[in-house]
Amino acid sequence: MVKQHNEHTTQSDAKRQERAQRILDAAAELVRRWGYGKTTIDDIARQAGVAKGTIYLHWKTREDLFRALMIREEQTLANDIKQRIANDPQGTTLHSMLKHMLLAMLKNPLMKAAFLGDTLMLGEMARTRHGSRRSIERLTSFNDYFEALRSQGLIRTDIGLKEGAYVISAIAIGFLLVNPLLPDEAKIPDEEAVELMAETIRRTFEPDKPAPPEALQAASHALDQYLDHTLEGMREASRQEMERE
Repeated sequence: MVKQHNEHTTQSDAKRQERAQRILDAAAELVRRWGYGKTTIDDIARQAGVAKGTIYLHWKTREDLFRALMIREEQTLANDIKQRIANDPQGTTLHSMLKHMLLAMLKNPLMKAAFLGDTLMLGEMARTRHGSRRSIERLTSFNDYFEALRSQGLIRTDIGLKEGAYVISAIAIGFLLVNPLLPDEAKIPDEEAVELMAETIRRTFEPDKPAPPEALQAASHALDQYLDHTLEGMREASRQEMERE
């Protein structure tokens, strides 16, 4: 009897998790299509093929649902970035890490909108996420990675952490924002723009001479810590969301 009860509980939990993911998939599709402000619980229920009340079995409020959605998208993005970097021998350098980050982001419209503070798509979420505790923690851990690159001579040392982060953000965001402002004949594909962005970062911050293996190893360790810390923060946020249900 105990075994049957456990099997039933496992199946019930799996069904509940599958349903939750289906609801989040529906929410993601509608936010991309209409924007956060115009997407209602009724819309999501219809898209997911569930009753409106079923959604409230998972999340108490609309805001809780969208918070869970953004946490899921962040986890997907971080895992994608980590995999891309692992497959690139030069992936731990600053320009390569940022290239992989933006390439992964281009596949995830919600994360791209969050990165750019797109209020048309994300509404208030675009403003509140940048000032959240997790955002501040991620910035701190990125600064640790940035400092490790400096200490290994992999990037210039005559610019401070705050100033360096500002320049990196200006370059990365600028390359993502400029295409819509250009006439069609001047636009280039997003992937090509990311390559140009990475080369601009390399020329701005990195020395011309090849990096020694020991420096790249130290950078790899620092980057792993940064990504692992980021993912653990997301997992903790996800656990907290589950406890709120």
